[in-house]
Amino acid sequence: MKKHINLIKNTTLLNSVSEENIQTNLDSGNFRVVSYGKKCVVHFDGEPCRKLEIILTGKVVVERIDESGNLLTISEFYQDDIIGGNLLFSKNPVYPMTVSTQFPTVILEIDKDVLFELLCHDPKVLSKFLELVSNHAYILGDKIRHYVNKTIRESIMSYLDYESKKQNSNYIKLNISKKSLAEKIGVQRTSLSRELAKMKRDGLILFDKDSITLLK
Repeated sequence: MKKHINLIKNTTLLNSVSEENIQTNLDSGNFRVVSYGKKCVVHFDGEPCRKLEIILTGKVVVERIDESGNLLTISEFYQDDIIGGNLLFSKNPVYPMTVSTQFPTVILEIDKDVLFELLCHDPKVLSKFLELVSNHAYILGDKIRHYVNKTIRESIMSYLDYESKKQNSNYIKLNISKKSLAEKIGVQRTSLSRELAKMKRDGLILFDKDSITLLK
């Protein structure tokens, strides 16, 4: 229990709440700590959103499968991120996509009514909540703009340009698998491999299983 209190106390949203208050909410069931294994579904597409969730440890992804069967990773959430904040008080609070864990994950659940009371009585929590929700909305919108109406090659080049700047080199060490990269840009693994081969033939890149080098 003490470990959970420390994790909750260290979250951006609840760091202004006292340990005594956190303990009281855990004892009363207003705060619930839930553990998930690797590759577990947290919420299905179409499931109602009735609570705010804060990731205490682990990683969660939001994914969508399009009509062609391509898996698109819309967003990734890590420790201290919130889930459901942009849906909970909306007119239609329903998860539009599947939410699942990538690793063993521990999540704090706070029901809508409990959260509302907390927001009303603690301006610091309210301010942090609005900031977190706004940041997530911006990140999601930016990601969607990044991939919509782009060819596979354009999406690959956008990713490589970003990683090249981040790693300060045209030699880009891949920190994810080709399968994960395909999911990131919303295409099938075979489509990604085919396009990488074409880009190599066109003299744009060199690649192996661990890296991609930009030639132009």
